Amino acid sequence: MQWETVIGLEIHAQLATQSKIFSASSTQYGAAPNTQANAVDLGMPGVLPVLNREAVRMAVKFALATNAEIGKRNVFARKNYFYPDLPKGYQISQMSLPIVGSGKVSIEMDDGAVKEVGLTRAHLEEDAGKSVHEDFHDATGVDLNRAGTPLLEIVSEPDMRSAKEAVAYAKKIHSIVRYIEICDGNMQEGSFRCDANVSIRPVGESKLGTRSEIKNVNSFRFLERAINYEVERQIDILEAGGEVVQETRLYDADKDETRSMRSKEEANDYRYFPDPDLLPVEVEQELIDSIRNTLPELPDARRARFIAEHELSEYDAGVMTSDRYTADYFESVLENSAASPKLACSWISGELFSRLNKDGLELRASPIDTDRFSQLIARLHDNTISGKIAKEVLDKMWSSDDTADQVIDREGLRQISDSSEIEKMVDEVIASNPDQVAEYRSGKEKLLAFFVGQVMKASRGKANPGELNKLLQEKLKA
Repeated sequence: MQWETVIGLEIHAQLATQSKIFSASSTQYGAAPNTQANAVDLGMPGVLPVLNREAVRMAVKFALATNAEIGKRNVFARKNYFYPDLPKGYQISQMSLPIVGSGKVSIEMDDGAVKEVGLTRAHLEEDAGKSVHEDFHDATGVDLNRAGTPLLEIVSEPDMRSAKEAVAYAKKIHSIVRYIEICDGNMQEGSFRCDANVSIRPVGESKLGTRSEIKNVNSFRFLERAINYEVERQIDILEAGGEVVQETRLYDADKDETRSMRSKEEANDYRYFPDPDLLPVEVEQELIDSIRNTLPELPDARRARFIAEHELSEYDAGVMTSDRYTADYFESVLENSAASPKLACSWISGELFSRLNKDGLELRASPIDTDRFSQLIARLHDNTISGKIAKEVLDKMWSSDDTADQVIDREGLRQISDSSEIEKMVDEVIASNPDQVAEYRSGKEKLLAFFVGQVMKASRGKANPGELNKLLQEKLKA
């Protein structure tokens, strides 16, 4: 039987507020366990939650960035369940009246195909604490620092049909929340997590199959692997005559498998009801308009502009707009270096990204700021240095505060572009290698690389490659 995969994602984006959603506790990552949880976070008797206005602003910003409906009247509810990391015994969330309603997000696949994925809703809620197992023998520790951290849970329609589509959608949401600066997107720190609802059904069937929910996947690579494993697991069960059980599962990256955590709860299991301590939230049009005016140029629009204005390929434009900081960096280099967009893009995505990846750094943590990198690109653009020498210069800049000009002048690396000086070296190399000249003139034109290498050696790599090739070919064919 042929099977169709059906996937919906629930993405939890931690909002980049300074304090928690209902208390003044800090949201800073990395504090000692249980040092950032106050009486409100712990659900102590007599305390009342107070809504963080900035969390509301960020949720509205997301709605505007995705052309989604805005719930001008939205209500917080209590979602009841009993886990050790939820001290109140309930989570404050939104159910029937969320702050963000339906919308659509376009994703592009590797083959260029474009698909729209529906957004069901996005609602505000507080995070729970964290159960800690690794430091305890036969026991579980609880760190409540995350309790009350503001989340925007972004729920998609079950519109994705493969793990690759799910990853493309997750990456798109990741890009959007970082562009509008409502979430830092740090998956290692848990700021951006995915729950994947996965089911299968016979091809042509309209009724959805029984789904499993894979919880808290914190990397795009693991998301793809977890979904693929789960699809195969469900196919094996059904083709063996069994039935898929609706449940919550955990992905084990070390074993590359999902395993059962608990039976999947339904909405009625949580006994949702409006939180009596929180009034309904009224979002005024004036607030919406003011937030709309703060929206940056969004990824799709910026990508289209880079293609039209800078004549980048679709791939290069996608790389340069993968996040807002990269796009800003690219345009700053263009403005300050007067270089061609293709040259700037090539060096950012190639040499710069390669060094950042080697050192495990993001672009915003690069030791080379836009001013220093722009000067390097400018010297490439005006032929002061060759591409080979530029790599050497970049290496020296990487481990120092020197500018490109300082390195070039100190090391004597300026490119030789004087044709008479290059011609003199060409004549000497040709005169010193009569046998190779004869072979070249008899038809072995691949020997041109030999002569280029000899002249480059004589010039310590500083001869202008274009001028050198031109003179060599003229002389050898004379």
